[in-house]
Amino acid sequence: MSEPLVEVKDLRVEFDVRAGIVKAVDGLWLNINRGETMGVIGESGCGKSMTARAILQMIPKPGKITNGEILYYRRIKKNGHSEAVDVVKITDLHPDGNIIREIRGGEIGMIFQEPMSSLTPVYTAGTHIGEAVTLHRLKAHRTIGDQMIENIQKAYERRGEKLGERKIGREISIEMLHKVGIPKPQERVDNYPHQLSGGQRQRVMVAVALSCQPVMLIADEPTTALDVSIEAQILDLMRYLQETVDMSIMFITHNLGVIAEMASDITVMYMGKQVEKAKTVPLFYEPLHPYTRALLKSIPHVGKKSRERLASIEGMVPDPFNLPPGCVFHPRCPSFMSGKCEKITPTWKQAADDHWVRCLLYEEV
Repeated sequence: MSEPLVEVKDLRVEFDVRAGIVKAVDGLWLNINRGETMGVIGESGCGKSMTARAILQMIPKPGKITNGEILYYRRIKKNGHSEAVDVVKITDLHPDGNIIREIRGGEIGMIFQEPMSSLTPVYTAGTHIGEAVTLHRLKAHRTIGDQMIENIQKAYERRGEKLGERKIGREISIEMLHKVGIPKPQERVDNYPHQLSGGQRQRVMVAVALSCQPVMLIADEPTTALDVSIEAQILDLMRYLQETVDMSIMFITHNLGVIAEMASDITVMYMGKQVEKAKTVPLFYEPLHPYTRALLKSIPHVGKKSRERLASIEGMVPDPFNLPPGCVFHPRCPSFMSGKCEKITPTWKQAADDHWVRCLLYEEV
């Protein structure tokens, strides 16, 4: 049986602005199990990143969670050895409270989509990583131990040197920069964001998120701006940590090839709504929702000799302040049923084992 780590139940996130109310996330259900990868795909603006921020209580104002709950099954040590599971209701926590600050960055790490705006320009790469290590990893080491920190301490003892928290943070920063493929990490650790290329900044963000060995990693377009060789290196590092520390991953991307390789389960979102969720293989070979089918048809096939144009999804993404009635995808849907799709809002239905869909084609299932 899979052990649950994070459960999202009927989540709704809204932004009440002058022009109206935007439903950034509208009725999302997710189960992320320990040691597994949940892929989240969909067009830009469909609510993928806002879902990730809701899990960490990082929704920017004036946004807020208006419905649903997020449960985090937190392992805690008792008597130094035995483990117990404490269920933390994240939706009840204050965004600046002590509990969520312990979880955010330490137990649940996040790779943000825009590295230049996420990295502080007056701090070096080593300072960014070292701060996370000092706040979270060193604190955990005092309770349960950490093999890497112990090895660093022994090396300094053999040289007869004093070792403080800042030096431990620096040593781990260099090691993490090496692991994410940045050349000359001993030098780059002292570089500021403007001294790094776009790909290097992205890798620094990956290093910050992975430096504390989180039990769950939220990766929001983690391989954007990276060439294919570095992309493969980052994905291999994620898989390695997943195996060694039983880490779960919430992988947000537009790259369907990467998601097919990384994810065990996939959820598809459109205009804030979750339209389909299934295991990876059934979703790729037997997609149910017309939007999922259209996404998969748009993938170019290497070696396929054809003069036909790549398939595209007709129409435009609707205005979030003026969503169409009924099914929000009906103006672009090739399976549109007149008199039904524009009037009836589809519900979240289980169409098969571990396969859920929100579409009127399956209302009778």
